[in-house]
Amino acid sequence: MRIINFANFFREVKAEGDRIAWPTLKETLIASSLVFAAVFVASLFFLMIDGVIYKAINYILTVGG
Repeated sequence: MRIINFANFFREVKAEGDRIAWPTLKETLIASSLVFAAVFVASLFFLMIDGVIYKAINYILTVGG
């Protein structure tokens, strides 16, 4: 009985996989490009913020010392 349930489960999984609307190559490339661009912009933003915080802390510590 258990083996039949496993076989039925895998048949249903395959049927669900066939119903998925997979993206085209063009859609995947566009979405990936947008993600990479967003990550690049975010990294530049955080690099800039990190520099400002570094300069502020450095200024506070050198003036206080």
